[in-house]
Amino acid sequence: MPMAVRPRSTGIPPWSSSMVSLSSVPVRMWFKFNTNSSANRIPFLKAIRSSQAQASASTVSRKQRRPQNVDGEFFVDHTCIDCDACRWMAPQTFTRVDEQSAVLKQPTCEEERLKALQALISCPTSSIRTEKPPSDILHVQKTFPLPIDEQSVPGVYHCGYHSPKSHGAASYLIVHPEGNILIDSPRFTERLASNIEKLGGARYMFMTHEDDIADHERWSKRLKCDRILHSLEVDDSTANVEIKLEGSGPWSLFEDIQLIHTPGHTEGSVCLFYTSLDILFTGDHLFMTESGLDFSEKFNFYSVPIQLNNVRFLLDLDFRWLLPGYSKWPVEPLNQEFGCCTGPSARLNGSMA
Repeated sequence: MPMAVRPRSTGIPPWSSSMVSLSSVPVRMWFKFNTNSSANRIPFLKAIRSSQAQASASTVSRKQRRPQNVDGEFFVDHTCIDCDACRWMAPQTFTRVDEQSAVLKQPTCEEERLKALQALISCPTSSIRTEKPPSDILHVQKTFPLPIDEQSVPGVYHCGYHSPKSHGAASYLIVHPEGNILIDSPRFTERLASNIEKLGGARYMFMTHEDDIADHERWSKRLKCDRILHSLEVDDSTANVEIKLEGSGPWSLFEDIQLIHTPGHTEGSVCLFYTSLDILFTGDHLFMTESGLDFSEKFNFYSVPIQLNNVRFLLDLDFRWLLPGYSKWPVEPLNQEFGCCTGPSARLNGSMA
């Protein structure tokens, strides 16, 4: 059956403002002048140089410190896309002001500085900067991927290095005795690839849906891992994915790794349930807010009612940890009391009306 035509998802989380870029729109300027006349040629060249200078000045101004930052070493510039990553990675340092991130308080101890630098490295648009190049940045790069909780969920990591191609969505690594699994795609960097290789590399790269594939091909070639994506999410950029899921599942990757078809955000969205550690990886299907579990009705690209039904299904699973594409995972395991859901998911306990 042919796929329904729908706009491609931006992957923008619900707390972000929509952004429009003209960089991909071809613009053609028509003009007529005598190519043999230096009088006509010189103003034209000046116009070109003026335009280039203005573009350069615009880039420089966007890289300047936002006035909403406090004074000090760390700051966020105007290129921030409001993906929220720095705010949950280093909440003591970063906050949200006027629909972009800003430094609320400069780090005052070694731990705060480490988290701020980890957020700087993970920023998809390099919007977090320091007044001077940090001398300890190489040490911080070696800390990735970051353990989620070494005692409660050993062998599960946050990759960092978020990609602008997936609007800053998080990716994860499961170190598993039957083969490691990379979940969604971080921004490709050889340093992270080397660090993942030291943990055993990856046997599979599972992609929850089409929005968060980022540098999947480079990762697949570098780590020699097979990619997994639902066939409904496949397009020209993923046509050569090694494993295409068909139908409505569920599928078992290993005995304790289940793949669950959860259409809603997109038609082919799939979640991964790691039953041994009670962890649910949800991509953009379900996430945490300060008020509880929620999902985005605004950024739904297939069906809100179907997504709602699939969220209800997930809540019946025996999971204690939620690792989403966006928003911070809980510091403590979930207690399975989901009555605190807000926004669209407040209807989980009511009717569809």
